[in-house]
Amino acid sequence: MNIADWLIIIVFTLTVLAIIAIVLFLVYIITFDRNQKRHAILRNYPALGRMRYFFEKIGPEFRQYWFDADLEGKPFSRVDYEHIVKGAKYMREVVAFGSKRNYEEEGFYVRNDMFPKLTEEIKMDNETKVDSKRYILVKDSLFFQREEKWEEEESSAYLLHDDDAIVIGPNTKYPFKVKGLIGMSAMSYGSLGNHAITALSEGLSLAKGTWMNTGEGGLSPYHLKGGVDVIMQIGPGLFGIRDKNGEVDWDELKRKSEIPEIKAFEIKLAQGAKTRGGHIDAEKVTPEVAEIRKVEPYKSVDSPNRFHQFSDVVTMCEFIEKIRSHTGKPVGMKIAVGGNDSIKELAKYMKESGKGPDFITVDGGEGGTGASYQELIDSVGLPIRSALPIVVATLQKYGVRDRVKIIASGKMFTPDRIAIAIAMGADLVNIARGFMISLGCIQAMRCNSNTCPVGVATTDPDLQKALVIDEKKYRVANYLVTLRIGLFRISAAAGIDSPVHFQPKHIMFKDDKGVVIPLENILQDIEKQIG
Repeated sequence: MNIADWLIIIVFTLTVLAIIAIVLFLVYIITFDRNQKRHAILRNYPALGRMRYFFEKIGPEFRQYWFDADLEGKPFSRVDYEHIVKGAKYMREVVAFGSKRNYEEEGFYVRNDMFPKLTEEIKMDNETKVDSKRYILVKDSLFFQREEKWEEEESSAYLLHDDDAIVIGPNTKYPFKVKGLIGMSAMSYGSLGNHAITALSEGLSLAKGTWMNTGEGGLSPYHLKGGVDVIMQIGPGLFGIRDKNGEVDWDELKRKSEIPEIKAFEIKLAQGAKTRGGHIDAEKVTPEVAEIRKVEPYKSVDSPNRFHQFSDVVTMCEFIEKIRSHTGKPVGMKIAVGGNDSIKELAKYMKESGKGPDFITVDGGEGGTGASYQELIDSVGLPIRSALPIVVATLQKYGVRDRVKIIASGKMFTPDRIAIAIAMGADLVNIARGFMISLGCIQAMRCNSNTCPVGVATTDPDLQKALVIDEKKYRVANYLVTLRIGLFRISAAAGIDSPVHFQPKHIMFKDDKGVVIPLENILQDIEKQIG
């Protein structure tokens, strides 16, 4: 026999063996499925039922990339996601043809001025520059990988003018001065991996004039990698400053306050996505994470629902005063707002005692989290555009608004959203998931499982290899700078020379019938409701 005959015999034999193997496998599956007692559909439709589970598992990916329309995806639509990615990767903000916004729906709009500001009339820091890198798209064909060029990019940092800089805790020993309106919201090491935290620290440092919040997981060495300003968050679990008995280690707090990068402290009462203490699954509690948090490794960690060190406004303010006097640095608080009277008692006590926080972070219910529960994430805590005006109006009513800075948080990932929040009374804004997307997050929704496929929300060293710090840090910087550019651009359109001058008069609300209501009128109604 020649070689061709032998090849025919081999191919035929392999084909027969493959068919036999498939038949035997199907017989095994059918027998097993019919006799198992856990899944009803497999008992009646063995093998075929397995296809149902297969398609069920890949359903989220199919919907995200194929079936969801551009504006349908949650929590971020495809349009939202791509806008962040393009700003981070290409520093490109231009879109073509027209808006995809549904103008029939109700919503807020920035009121443009008939005579907008010219570029030379904008008031900002024109000296500070950002040295970054960005991609230039060369070719994007259908069947081949996108061809891109990686190049150096120098741009203005688009920071506030010195006259407009925001000062937190002006009466403290070490006030915190910021020249950028946008910072990183609380994201703990442990919830995010060390590659992600390092890239964020270095990227934010490149962009200058900003800060990062440690989250309640405590200060890690990775938060300090870039030398960016840091707000250290203290949650009910006291992670990073707790002693063996779970109480505040005041000596450790003092040591942390002496770290130059730490500019302020924030006590976390609640988070918009979970009005409770934080949670981290056991697989994420590596020995390093456990050491930073002062807990046991590979055991799930739940913070208490609240601090046991205080139980009312008076004792809370005393706790804040103690931290401030012990560290000499500004101390704020993070809250989720539940109703019209949520901070009434706090504002009243601030007026009577002269005590209270230096800043308040208002976190909307639409904000993100690494892990929470459906009933809390969906239905507890007001969204930011309801919560923020309540806080501002209450502080104004009791005459203490000027004593405290307000940081708004909750899907503040575009310049127009930020502008509306500032007009509603925010001094600054925090962003979390926008920065995660700039790092490469694909919304796999696995933040709580330690299996993030792009290495962002995981401490798994193998998965973290996907996140290259020296590339992603530039995306973080680019995204932040494009936000600032957009914020100054929309300010100019509104006829003001800096975004710090956004006021309620610059925002209009259109209802679903086309009726336009000034934001000023809405805020007046809120003032009446808080009494």
